[in-house]
Formats: sequence, structure tokens, C-alpha cells
Amino acid sequence: MPESPEPIRTTVVVPLYNEHESIMPLYQGIKETLEGVGQPFEVVFIDDGSSDGSLGLLRNIASVDSRVTVLALRRNLGKSAAVAAGFKAARGRFVITMDGDLQHDPADIPRFLEKLEEGFDIVCGWRNQRHEAFLERVFNRSANWIAAKWTGVDIHDFGGGFKAYRRDLIIGLPIYGELQRLIPVLAFRQDASVCEVPITVTPRARGVSKYKLAKKLPFFFDLIAVWFLLRYLSRPLHAFGTAGVISAMLGFLGAIWLVISKLLYGVSVMQQHGPLMIASAVLIVAGIQLIALGLLAEIQVRHYHQAQGRHPSSEVELYRQLEGHEQ
Repeated sequence: MPESPEPIRTTVVVPLYNEHESIMPLYQGIKETLEGVGQPFEVVFIDDGSSDGSLGLLRNIASVDSRVTVLALRRNLGKSAAVAAGFKAARGRFVITMDGDLQHDPADIPRFLEKLEEGFDIVCGWRNQRHEAFLERVFNRSANWIAAKWTGVDIHDFGGGFKAYRRDLIIGLPIYGELQRLIPVLAFRQDASVCEVPITVTPRARGVSKYKLAKKLPFFFDLIAVWFLLRYLSRPLHAFGTAGVISAMLGFLGAIWLVISKLLYGVSVMQQHGPLMIASAVLIVAGIQLIALGLLAEIQVRHYHQAQGRHPSSEVELYRQLEGHEQ
């Protein structure tokens, strides 16, 4: 009876979008590093709808190296969808994500694996020496400081794509939008242990950066979304209802003051307190709407929990594996 193959220890997941010039040196670097580690590994490249021939080059690499798996998104769905597809295809006990622009040095991979072997669930790469303009550097430091204080995850770099995970931890995590940057937060709330290691960051020598300063602003929206999901996903009425009650109470207090002023002091409400009257009316209406919105959200949550077996298709399903690839 033939011996069963040794289980894969490490999967490296690399999402790519128009990185043709970087693919071959990145592949060579990952292969040499993991061959030096001496444990079974695989590399999963995800082509996120590239238009520069990246998919053809990846196909060629997969045809000569059975340790390489190539996934192709039907169109450019974004990094989160690509990472989610890579996670779904990964078979290794440890999963490492890297960017495809050669700014991450594959030689740092063993340091991530050492931390995972020590017992950590997630290891984040810390770009402590970054090659950026002053304004962008200030923005990144401010965003990371706010994220650390708000979420309780004590790391310096949330936005970096060089991270390592235990595969059993990331299965089932919701990854959409740009939430791949906040996976440590989602996992931390499930009692995962998180640490970070300094990494080498090489200035981009090929291709064009996809993450200009303006594209980093949605990070704060994702942070708010994660904060809300973690605290109020199963009880949305607590969030909307609290805000609605506060708004309505402020509106009613303003209205009571207007009534007292009119009845006891004969004040002309329209002439002397017109803005307060408008503000009170708006606050009351807004409060009622927020409470109603919370009730509707509660109904949606109840229906969700009653239909656990009927999940809609998610964007991570929108990819196809290249035909003819040896598994």
C-alpha cells in the first residue's frame, strides 16, 4: 500500500492584480525560502482580474510546479475577495498572506512560522521602517493608533498584507469589503492570540501601487463596521434603539421647554425659538426612525438565525480554478 503524502504544513496565499513583472521573482523567493525550511508547502496565487498577462504567467508556473495552485477571479473583485478565495483553497496547517508587489521579503517567512509554532494564532508583519511620503506616514500611524485603542488589539500595523494564521482559526471568518486588514480584530474577539514581528519592506521597483492615500480612507469605515458587528450583530436594537431614545428624549425636552415658554411666559415660539422648534421636531422624528430601524434589524437577525442552513452565495465563490492543474 503506497504511503500517504505528508500533510502540508504551510500555505502561502498571494493575491495579485496586474503584477506580471513581479510574479517570477516572488515565486522564486517563496520557493527557495520554504524549500530551505524543509517542510511540505504550497503556494496559492489568486489573479484578481488582471489585464497584463499575469494569469498566463501563473498558468505556466503551475504547469511545472505541482505545489502551486492558481485561482482566477472572474473580474476585479478586490483584495478581500481574493484573500477569501485563497483561504478557502488553502490546505496547510499554517496560512501566510503576502502582497504580490515584491515589497514583502519571502526570507521573513520563517520568523512568522516560528511564532506560530510558539503557540500564537495570528502573527502580523510590522512595517516599522516604511518608505512613504510624510503625509501618508502620518495618516498610517494615526490610523493604526486609533485602531489599536478602539479594538484592544495591541499591534502597530493593521494595514500590512504580510500576516500568518492558523488555518482552523480563519475558516468561517467574514472577509469582504476591505476587512482583510482587520482579520486580527475579528479573530481577537474570539480569544485568538496575536503578536507581530518586524519585517523588511522593499520600495516598489515594478508596477504601480494600488493603494494611494485616498484609497486608504475607507479603513475607518471598515473599522466602524467591525466595531458594530462585534458588539451589536445579534442585538442591533440595542444600538439603534439607544440612539433613537436619546434623540427622541432631547427632542421632547426641547418641545416641553417650548410649551412652557408659550403657556407661562407668552413667548412667540416661531419668532424667538424657531430654530429650537425645528431641531426638536427633527430629533423626535429621527428618534422614532432609529427605533423603527432597530426593530427591522432585529427581525432580520431573527430570520437569519432561523435560516442558518440557507446562506446566500458570497463573493468568495466567484472564482474558478484553472483547468488541468494537478492537485
